[in-house]
Amino acid sequence: MGKRDEWIEKYADDLKNKCGMSPDMALLTKVTIACGPSIYNADSQTVASSQDSELETVKNNFLIKKLGLPDGPDLMAGIQKTIETYGKSERNKYRAVIYYMLTKHFSKESVYS
Repeated sequence: MGKRDEWIEKYADDLKNKCGMSPDMALLTKVTIACGPSIYNADSQTVASSQDSELETVKNNFLIKKLGLPDGPDLMAGIQKTIETYGKSERNKYRAVIYYMLTKHFSKESVYS
């Protein structure tokens, strides 16, 4: 098993045990691959959910640019809901898990097909 597969298993475990979701492994794999090399970097593999600038980056670079969503208050509301689902006290909120949950939340799975 390669490093990427190990991370995908870790993300699936977080989705099951911390978020109460049964992950679609094909979609999770595609989201993880789309994150590129950031999943291997300790700083970029997580989302600092207490930093407004980090949440703006998720909104602009992922929701608007990647998923093609129009800007609006519902985007930040979706991010906040995702963070609450993951657990505000959870120290490591993995970017691939957040992106996976946002993709599901906004029903944009078609972006990865």
